[in-house]
Amino acid sequence: MNRFILLFCAFLLCLSAKAQDSYLQEFQQKWANAKAYTLELAQAMPEEYYDFKPTEEQMSFKRQLLHTASNMVWLSSAYLNGKKLEADLRSDDYTKAEVIELLERSFNNAAAAVIDFPVEELKTEVKFFAGPMSKRQIIVLMNDHVVHHRGQMIVYARLKGIEPPKFRGW
Repeated sequence: MNRFILLFCAFLLCLSAKAQDSYLQEFQQKWANAKAYTLELAQAMPEEYYDFKPTEEQMSFKRQLLHTASNMVWLSSAYLNGKKLEADLRSDDYTKAEVIELLERSFNNAAAAVIDFPVEELKTEVKFFAGPMSKRQIIVLMNDHVVHHRGQMIVYARLKGIEPPKFRGW
């Protein structure tokens, strides 16, 4: 009976490792779609509207993009051992083309951090300003943050009469 329990536990560990590995693969597909969708939205907005913000309190369209890029860089480099981006993402002195290039590099750096991420570290807890989180939660947060700000940018585009790109999910 003890041998059966030991084999069963080993089987469950294998399933758990496979599920974690599958999660990272699924994230890569989702991340590639998020990147393409966000870059299409950034391309769709004419440069003359990059400084547009619906109200004084809100970020401009350009600032939304740079903030999104900055968050990807921060989360992937501080918590997932990704590369930092050698650019000042706090500055607004970028053209549309430069913003798009920075955004693309940020997506690529974050993707590279997840591609090389050790499966066994997904459950590792890190100190985070909102309380302890697993590194898996950091990956989820990185995606949620992109979705949150992209949703705002879709509204900005619609307010300027720009048809946003067709939604792509998985």
